[in-house]
Formats: sequence, C-alpha cells, structure tokens
Amino acid sequence: MKRVTLGVTLVALTLAGCATTPPGTDGDLVDDWAPIAAATSFTPESGTCHPTETEVGYRSSYTPVPCDELHVLETLHVGTVTGDDATGSQPPEAGSAGMQTAYATCEQEVNQALGADWRSGRILLSIIWPSPAGWEGGSRWFRCDVREHRSLDNPSAVSRTASLVGALKGDSPLRHACFEPILSDDKIEEMTAVACTEKHHAEFVGLLTAPDTDYAKFQRNEDEISEGCYKLIAEYAGVPRSDVEYRTGYIYYTPLEEEWLTGNRGIQCYLWVDDRNLTRSMKDAGKAGLPL
Repeated sequence: MKRVTLGVTLVALTLAGCATTPPGTDGDLVDDWAPIAAATSFTPESGTCHPTETEVGYRSSYTPVPCDELHVLETLHVGTVTGDDATGSQPPEAGSAGMQTAYATCEQEVNQALGADWRSGRILLSIIWPSPAGWEGGSRWFRCDVREHRSLDNPSAVSRTASLVGALKGDSPLRHACFEPILSDDKIEEMTAVACTEKHHAEFVGLLTAPDTDYAKFQRNEDEISEGCYKLIAEYAGVPRSDVEYRTGYIYYTPLEEEWLTGNRGIQCYLWVDDRNLTRSMKDAGKAGLPL
C-alpha cells in the first residue's frame, strides 16, 4: 500500500509541477524558437581561384582565394546537371552522355572566357564533380576549371597570381607558336617552345575536330587527320592545298583516351620542315616561305 501511495504522490507532485507557470512566462517552451533551416547542398562559385589541385569537389577542401593570390586552378564556370543525367546515384562517369554534355558546356564557356580555344595555348581544362556524399545529398553542379601548364609535353601546373580570363587573346605568351622538335627514330620526343625569330622547325597552325566515334576507331583514322592538318597548313601559310605535302610535313597531338571519353575531340596540328631552319612565322608566308 505504501508503494502505491508513494507512486500516486509522485504523480500528483509531477502534475502539480507541470501546472505551475513561473512568473513572466507563457508556459509554451517552443513558440519563441526559430525553426531549423532546411538543409541546403553546397555549390561552388565561378570566378574563383584555388591554391591546390583537386579531382573531386569535396566541401571540406573548398578553400577559394582571390585570383591575385598564389593559386593553380581557376573556376571559370559552374554548371548544373539536369534531366536524366541528374537522376543517377553518382556523378556522370567518363564516356557517359552526362559527362560529354558537361564537357561541351565547359568547353564553350571556357573558350569564351579565355578568348580562344583552350587547346591553342598552354591551358588545361578539367571538370570537377561533387563528392559522392555531396551528390547523394543533392548537389548537381560541375566546375569548369582551367590551369596553366608548363609546356606542350609537361602538364605540370604553373602557380599564378593572375586570372586566366582573356589569357589567350591576341599575341599572348600562353598561345602555341613555334617549336623545336626533338626526334628519336622519327618519333617526337618533345616539342620545345621557342621564339619564331629563333631557329626552329615546327609551328602550330590550328585545331581539328575529330568525329564523335570510339577511341580505337579514331586512332586508326590517320588519313583523315593528315588531310585535315594539311588543309590547315595550306590555309595558315597561304599555299595551295594541291601541293602543300611537297612543301612541308606535319605533326599532330591527339587527346589521350581518358580525355576522349570526357568529350575532348580536339587535334592540334603543326607544320614541320626538316630540311632547313625557319626564323620567322609561316603565317601567310606563301610559296616563298614554304617553297617546293
């Protein structure tokens, strides 16, 4: 009986305590609390620079800096994944339609910002996706990042203290121009950039866009690459297409397979002479500049 009475007494005291309102309060413990904000996914900003390289857009490593401070990456555009591409359980992979759609957007935006096609200079384009956790949490953005690299054959990033916006306009030092090739058994080992007034044997003339096919088929398509490069050389130097093969050879650089799967279809073409030294640009040089 005492236990029952004690239990009743405790309940009574508890109920009595709940019924008591301290002076100056309205008795409602939550009506004055601000509601918790809805969760939002992280989205990076365009026009920002980054002190370190990255392949995945982790929120924890996102530490943008002003572009006049030391950095290696610059985000020139931030796009949004839409439609079916946004419904997957992870960001689009290389070779997927979603990846190639994002690449096409980045290529257009980046080229416009740089002032010329990014492949016409010492610039590399990369696409940064949200982390798997970020994607799962609702992030559907992609970053279009660029960086300066050391040379045609050395992709190492160059630290900068200035934006790359407009960096390929006009007579930019970043634009590909004249080169001195280093050959080994008729294979290009390296292309060293030199001033066009110095002795050299090669010069960048332009870009081809390869057909949208599988990479193995593309690699077997050298005849079309040859035809395309010779046409570019003829237009660049101002010589007849009909006999350009007898005036110069050509060198070309193609995307790696990983770049191809991302969406890069650009082929860099260079004229090449091995029987004499060039000491000027062959732009509009005509038949006298590239004699038979």
